[in-house]
Amino acid sequence: MTVRFAPGRYHFHPEHAERRDLYVSNTVGADARYASKTIALLVEDARDVVVDGQGSAFVLHGAQTAFAAIDSTDVRFENFSFDYVAPRVIDATVSAGGTDGGAAWRELSLPRDTRFRIDGTRVVWLGEPAPDSGEPYWTGVDAMDYTQVHDPAAARTWRADNPLFDDVVSVRAVAHDRIRIHYGTTEKPHDIGLVYQMRTTVRDHPGAFVWNSERVEIRNVSAHYLHGFGIVGQLSRDLTVHDVRFRADPATGRSSAGFADFINLSSMGGEVLITDCVFDGPHDDPVNVHGTYLVVRERVAPDTVVLAYRHPETAGFPAFRPGDEIEFVARATLDSSAGFTARVRAVDGPDGRGGGPDPSSMVVTLDRDLPGHVEPETWAAENVTCTAAVRIAGNYFVNVPTRGVLVTTRRPVVIERNVFDGMSMASVYVSGDAEEWFESGPVADLVIRDNTFLRPSTPAILFGPTNTVLDPARPVHRSVTISGNVFQDAAAPIVSARSVGGLKVTGNRLTGARPPRNGDLVETAGCSDVVVAATREAQLPRR
Repeated sequence: MTVRFAPGRYHFHPEHAERRDLYVSNTVGADARYASKTIALLVEDARDVVVDGQGSAFVLHGAQTAFAAIDSTDVRFENFSFDYVAPRVIDATVSAGGTDGGAAWRELSLPRDTRFRIDGTRVVWLGEPAPDSGEPYWTGVDAMDYTQVHDPAAARTWRADNPLFDDVVSVRAVAHDRIRIHYGTTEKPHDIGLVYQMRTTVRDHPGAFVWNSERVEIRNVSAHYLHGFGIVGQLSRDLTVHDVRFRADPATGRSSAGFADFINLSSMGGEVLITDCVFDGPHDDPVNVHGTYLVVRERVAPDTVVLAYRHPETAGFPAFRPGDEIEFVARATLDSSAGFTARVRAVDGPDGRGGGPDPSSMVVTLDRDLPGHVEPETWAAENVTCTAAVRIAGNYFVNVPTRGVLVTTRRPVVIERNVFDGMSMASVYVSGDAEEWFESGPVADLVIRDNTFLRPSTPAILFGPTNTVLDPARPVHRSVTISGNVFQDAAAPIVSARSVGGLKVTGNRLTGARPPRNGDLVETAGCSDVVVAATREAQLPRR
């Protein structure tokens, strides 16, 4: 079945949208206040469905998930753009500044759909008014909860403190889209031209959602803004994201294109393809592919354990199904080779829709007894069945305050022909974490080739698992090849690797005013079988 929209502009209001209780990875965890999700375009319990916008523009109002595929197979979303009216982020440009009578001042220019009121020396930001009540969909004050700074002239974005609302003496509206702020300080502002991107931090919705579905494709889409979080793929198989432009519409005056990540794939299986996309202006990582480590909380029988979610943003959905392969590893080593694997026979826990006795834990019964050394709190478990082969190719990353690509999966991974421009952190980051984010997985076959790394601020490629026991004979990650890449204006090291076995860095090219020496290229800790072959300088035209 194909649902075709006649070319045009379509408005989606939350008051008339579908609602579902859903628990989504990396968002609000077990907080039941945000369980109800509003979804503008929902494909549910369906087979062979194409949603074809035929070039249409979808305009979303309030807090909504733009589109979702739930319990569905062979679904394709294609040929449309979507954006939000007055989203929950304020991009304030310092358009002018100076001193007046010895006191500093700034003038802020705002996107055209920004609403605000002045309350004494505070600025109260107002979302779009709801049509029924007239009340704003959301409100915020001054810098809100989070700030990052965007320099459009340098095409860089970074996380930083926000000075706009410090030591304020007076505030007045100069126009409907301009505010002048006077300060008690005498120091002239030095941030004219910078954009302060400010927002709240509650990830109450995923921007789009793929859950318990197979063979979902997203093609030829302009994602001008993603509310709440990014495109989340959760416990699904075979996802393609092709020719999607994650970039703010310049006509709006905004530069933020997302509330957090652009694509976050949690416990995906099958094959993930992310190709020929533009990732411009997120508030967190553009691409993150990972599993979830659940900590062993209790052993209740020789073959039965209680597993617990430990990060506050992730809970409420079933991490395992009967028949899945499960692997237990020691949190101190994260060593899969010394782990224990079994099959899941039964699961008693959350269902992802609010059912189950405890959204933060589950009782898992295995097809065989656990060894005695798998002890509570010191071991964690991952769903091996729900790990994907990944190809990330031909994409462009720019104006990113964090990492470019995060990936932790034991299936084959290829990252090739991408351009990473001015990342504020590592362009490619491989973690494996049973201590903080609990984003699981070793890599066992990773190829990073033929990419261009422009102006990296840190090591362009970083391996940083959280294991506390560092043993080169038992590394967390294995079989990594980094070859044929170009590094422009990169400081040494270009690769920083911790706990990697079988690391080959060969045939890469360096360019820039002072490219690092070959011996400085790679730093390692707890690694084994490391090969760093000769590199050469290359002439690379600047963009």
